[in-house]
Amino acid sequence: MKVTNAEIVISAVSKKQYPNEGLPEFALAGRSNVGKSSFINRLINRKNLARTSSKPGKTQTLNFYKINDIFYFVDVPGYGYAKVSKKERKKWGGMMEEYFQTRNTLRAVLLITDLRHEPSGDDLQMYDFLKYYNQPVIIVATKLDKVPKNKRAAHIKRTSKAFEIEQGDVLLPFSAETGEGKEEAWRLLRTFLQK
Repeated sequence: MKVTNAEIVISAVSKKQYPNEGLPEFALAGRSNVGKSSFINRLINRKNLARTSSKPGKTQTLNFYKINDIFYFVDVPGYGYAKVSKKERKKWGGMMEEYFQTRNTLRAVLLITDLRHEPSGDDLQMYDFLKYYNQPVIIVATKLDKVPKNKRAAHIKRTSKAFEIEQGDVLLPFSAETGEGKEEAWRLLRTFLQK
């Protein structure tokens, strides 16, 4: 897909602030600093629409990015970052729960993980949480370029096995650095947009 228009519309903390024009949405979930912003930026060919940060735990709101006036990427707060207070984490949890429970324009969740490492307990918990709410999930295994070619199949298998991926969900190896997986990502998103 050629992206000609991409803008951040709102950083929301509650339902009453969500955009209400009924466009389809794709949420991006993942550990702090796993590369959600890099994924968005690579997909839309922008350097910094979604701000990347060297400080994990930076996204503290639901950031709605409108793409080509036809759908939204919704960047949700990252999880698993120790320096954020328990109170703050609880607040994010409530905010995310409200979104995943009530948002009927949500088509699928892109769960971003790092292919170099085995999925963390937080990653697996997030997947279970999303499945509890019957959300379709695309597991985007980033940093593909950092895994030697002869070890990629083993890393992909390990990730797939750890998640016990349910039928209908997809594992997508991806590199924000080289763009590998980008065409496949758009193909998957298009199938959800057509539903």
